[in-house]
Amino acid sequence: MAASRYRRFLRLCEEWPTEDSKQQRDLGSFLRQRVAQAFREGENTPISDPEACDQMYESLVRIHTNFYKNKYPRLKDTTFTGVTVEDCRTILATDILKQMEDMKKGTWKRLRERFSAKKPEEDSK
Repeated sequence: MAASRYRRFLRLCEEWPTEDSKQQRDLGSFLRQRVAQAFREGENTPISDPEACDQMYESLVRIHTNFYKNKYPRLKDTTFTGVTVEDCRTILATDILKQMEDMKKGTWKRLRERFSAKKPEEDSK
């Protein structure tokens, strides 16, 4: 029975898309890592709580298939601020977040990082 659960999770991982714009913060990549950890022995992995495993799988399938998005359709595809889904994706991209972090730094710190021979991590030690 563990073999069929393992195969279902593998099939879900194959279908789940990855977003290259969200490096190290992508749900698809995280899911693949967790499945690899949970099923270290592959099909021979013993499952201590089969019911919880099945519930987790069903929950992930509902997320993947947009079950609740389809069950409760929205009237508009924007938020109360008027931001669209594409705008949110752009804002949450890793490159944009790094740029925003750089903007938060003070002028003195940016100049020091730019002209310093050492890396900023070494200064904090």
